[in-house]
Amino acid sequence: MRLRTLTALAGALALSLTGCAGSGSAGSSSGTVTYWLWDSNQLPAYQACAKDFARENPGLRVKITQLGWDDYWTKLTASFIAGTEPDVFTDHIQKFGQFADLKVLEPLDGLGIDPAAYQKGLADNWIGQDGHRYGAPKDWDTVALFYNQKAATDAGLTAAQLNDLSWNPKDGGTFEKAIARLTVDRNGKRGDDPGFDKNHVKVYGLASNGGGDGDGQTQWSSFAASAGWTYTDKKRWGTKYQYDSKTFKSVIDWWFGLARKGYMAPLTSYNSQSSPGNAQVAAGKAAATFDGAWMISTYAGFKGVKMATAVTPVGPTGKRATMMNGLADSVTKNARNKAGALKWVKYLSSDQCQKTVGRYGIVFPATPDGTAAAVAAYKKKGIDVTAFTKPVADKKAFATFSYPITNYAADVYALMHPEMQDIYGNGKSVSSLDRTTDQINLILDQ
Repeated sequence: MRLRTLTALAGALALSLTGCAGSGSAGSSSGTVTYWLWDSNQLPAYQACAKDFARENPGLRVKITQLGWDDYWTKLTASFIAGTEPDVFTDHIQKFGQFADLKVLEPLDGLGIDPAAYQKGLADNWIGQDGHRYGAPKDWDTVALFYNQKAATDAGLTAAQLNDLSWNPKDGGTFEKAIARLTVDRNGKRGDDPGFDKNHVKVYGLASNGGGDGDGQTQWSSFAASAGWTYTDKKRWGTKYQYDSKTFKSVIDWWFGLARKGYMAPLTSYNSQSSPGNAQVAAGKAAATFDGAWMISTYAGFKGVKMATAVTPVGPTGKRATMMNGLADSVTKNARNKAGALKWVKYLSSDQCQKTVGRYGIVFPATPDGTAAAVAAYKKKGIDVTAFTKPVADKKAFATFSYPITNYAADVYALMHPEMQDIYGNGKSVSSLDRTTDQINLILDQ
């Protein structure tokens, strides 16, 4: 098993977005728990939790390492291979399946995690196929439409209108009409004006967040879900992906068709590092973009651009939809300070720590009290977060869904990343999704 684990991890590392680099972590001493996270905005909040934890557990201290997203996963994978993994790390549901399958995570069944103590569904996502728990709920996020208030006003669109949009894959509904209205060409003509020049657009109605790979979290996922589509044949640990579905292909064809019409920025405008959707909006190159709750503070901090948010549009199912992603903290199988690591994860998932994190107003912690603390903190900053919290509270009008939870996530990414890039950037037919889906499902059958 150890050879299989190392071989599979080496394969996963080869599929990472950046080159392999040493982790720089030599493990923890008996009194130290090493903890990795990727979000620099959250670092102060968890430093505060670590300070409180050390006060309650004399002789234990937490050493926190923060790395950028791409470096984080490359170095974490490398650390498993080199045997220098941290005791505890922030885990992502997209990566969980592979880590659980490779048996590099420590079961957390003994911590007494009560699913009812967290926002509904968050705890359930971290149960492996073997029935063991491998993650303690940490936080959650949803997706909404961020838009430039002045651009909306200039287009004659009110906040009430933008919160009451609907869509369909045939003509795009009122959502497409609004995005067209927000689009302005170099001659000042809007997307819905006669003579609009789609080849020379000054301000796009929608920024580009890239092709979306296999999850489309801040791109097409809300539309596909509100059309009734699901990633796999099961809610968790699916055995078949459904990218070849007629419904999914119709959504994707319409979504990237917005770029062909000139309403959404082309793929060439997008760069995950230098020009993501939020940067395009901040620079005045786009009027709106879909993004996650983890970006609330970023948009609120734009200089000279006043932003607002709107809920996702109603789809053919009659409901709005948004991905509800939830992170967790996991303990590594070979943690050098396993006893301390388990205590730290138990504390991280407690109301005490989660309320501390919530008071920083950066993310929505997993417990209801932690969420309430975050909402209060955002309100104190003058930020309305209703577009993100309403989908979780109103199950009649909204459908929430998770990342696909399956094995071989790295392989799915390796196949879907170039596929969606081709459809978006090169006009490749969505019929090609049939073959790609067959390839993915062949891998899942192993």
